[in-house]
Order: sequence, then C-alpha cells, then structure tokens
Amino acid sequence: MKPVTPDAKLAAVVGSTPLPRTELTKKLWAYIKKNGLQDKKVRTQINADDTLKPVFNGKSKVSMFEMTKLVSSHVS
Repeated sequence: MKPVTPDAKLAAVVGSTPLPRTELTKKLWAYIKKNGLQDKKVRTQINADDTLKPVFNGKSKVSMFEMTKLVSSHVS
C-alpha cells in the first residue's frame, strides 16, 4: 500500500512519518483506546480530546464512519 503523509493536526496523534493507510488507522485506534475515547454506551461514537478535535474539524463527538472521512482530509 502506498504511504500517505499526515498533516500537522493528524501528526500530533499518529506521528509525522509517511505510513500506509492501514498503519495510520491502527495508530489512530491505539490512541483512541489508550485514552479511553470510545464512548462507553454508544460504541460507534468517538469522543474527541484536545488533540483529536482539530482532526475532527472541531467536533467533540463523531461516529467511526465519519471519523474515516474526516481523517482522509488530513493526509496527502
């Protein structure tokens, strides 16, 4: 898979080195789980902390499906 480069906002979560999209997703989920950001009741919702809010365009909650779309706008 071709590596993608995260922008500065996403790099704060996954690092700035180019990596395949699959690895980027793994690192993003590792961050979400490590910081307990998956909603306890609605498991498909991700609660953004101060680091993830810029990646989620300022939203405090997004669905897993919306997260994928938002993250795509932060890679080149």
